[in-house]
Amino acid sequence: MTMKAFEYASPSTLDLALKALAAPSSEALSGGTDLLCRMKDDVAAPERLVYLKDVKDLAGVKGSAAEGVTIGAGTLLASVVASEAVKASYPALWQTTLEVGTPQIRNMATVGGNLLQRPRCWYFRNGFGLLAMQEGKSLVRLGDNRYHSIFMTDGDALFTSPSSLAVPLIALGATATIVGPNGERTLPVEDLYRAPRTDKQRELTIEPGEILTKVTIPPAKGKNASYEIRAKQSHDWPIVLASVNLTLEGETVSAAKIMLYGVAPIPWRSAAAEQALIGKKLSVETAEDAGKAAVKNAQPLSMNQFKVSLTTTAVKRALLTAGGMKYWEA
Repeated sequence: MTMKAFEYASPSTLDLALKALAAPSSEALSGGTDLLCRMKDDVAAPERLVYLKDVKDLAGVKGSAAEGVTIGAGTLLASVVASEAVKASYPALWQTTLEVGTPQIRNMATVGGNLLQRPRCWYFRNGFGLLAMQEGKSLVRLGDNRYHSIFMTDGDALFTSPSSLAVPLIALGATATIVGPNGERTLPVEDLYRAPRTDKQRELTIEPGEILTKVTIPPAKGKNASYEIRAKQSHDWPIVLASVNLTLEGETVSAAKIMLYGVAPIPWRSAAAEQALIGKKLSVETAEDAGKAAVKNAQPLSMNQFKVSLTTTAVKRALLTAGGMKYWEA
């Protein structure tokens, strides 16, 4: 298949990038690890690509655990892994970033690209649209749905949100800054995502012509960790991933945020798992209870029941990791 011809712009400033993106059917290009693949598969066909890696203000990790950390959207994943501030204070984000792809991919892919990548659903990637409907019927429900959602499955959006970095960032309370023709706006990272109701609606809330410029993580407190389960240890996407952020008063959990990847069309927050922990001492038993609570209302599809037990395990192990316990001995 021949890729459709396109214009190419390489601005050096944010203002020039915004002007270039104002043209109809324009898309931002950074690492290209997702967009170029979609173009080659004829799933995306922008008329103009606007290369953002020459906009130096979009890259870099700044700050500390005490004051919070700001990560430019154009920051390479390898740079996040190399950040001592991220590794020491935000291990949930550091571990998740370390497990993305391969060293080669982490040296190309960016934070913004990971957050704004499109679903990995094979129906979407083969041109059937986000909802994968044909003649009024869901191809996902009728076909191979092993890697699709187990929550929100009463709707038509059955793909899973593809950003692994969104999960720890949301758990850590991060915000995203977006710049566009109407100025700058800041929103919680979770508000970047939505479950589309029609094929004409995107799963991302960022508008055409806008640029994600940075994410800001508040000062580190409490304990946080991530745990992912994948089919193989080599280059692969997670099947499920849990990121947790706990506030402790002595040995008692006073607040908790538990986020899940691979289970819903948006990064999924498990309020039930959080409530199972709050007011209790973190232990193997309470971690197990939280893992079971996390999937209490799951509604798996015909071929992905296995995700229920994997999610239970991921939540339990993320919690034990956050508490400094050896999950492999539990």
